[in-house]
Amino acid sequence: MSTPPLPEGPVAPEVTEIERALTRITYLSTRARQHDRLMALAQVPLDRAAVALLRQVADSEPMRPGELANRLGVEASHVTRTVQQLERSGYVTRVPDPHDRRAQRIELTGTGEQAIARVRDAGTRGMQMALADWSPEELGQLATLFHRMVDDFLAHAAEEDTEQQPTAPASKA
Repeated sequence: MSTPPLPEGPVAPEVTEIERALTRITYLSTRARQHDRLMALAQVPLDRAAVALLRQVADSEPMRPGELANRLGVEASHVTRTVQQLERSGYVTRVPDPHDRRAQRIELTGTGEQAIARVRDAGTRGMQMALADWSPEELGQLATLFHRMVDDFLAHAAEEDTEQQPTAPASKA
């Protein structure tokens, strides 16, 4: 599978600044110290992978582990280990897939719902403090633009995935 070439020509300076800002945000938000602080405030003893998985499950219907891996962009084995850890700790449970009796889906338990609510509350309160000088209009505009950007990133990634799917050789009858 080959990677498609990047477009030729100059990159708009605004796009360069967006990429720089996103790199800074990613660095700040994924630092171990930041995660540890957030977990301490939320009083939830989870690692980053577990929190990412809980957030994804909380934002969707119960889903199969393979679907979780795709949405998180990780290998299925990572999800399996994290789900086992979260299951042992009482944050998630496996439920039957209503469309396939052989399969199972992952859903939050009451404990998992409480934990992710505390993590989100701690995160949003910290963000509110950092953005206290922004007007409601500026915050709304930023939220709208972030959602639009993420949707466009996902659409672009889906297009790339479709373009890179290997075609099956034709079978001879």
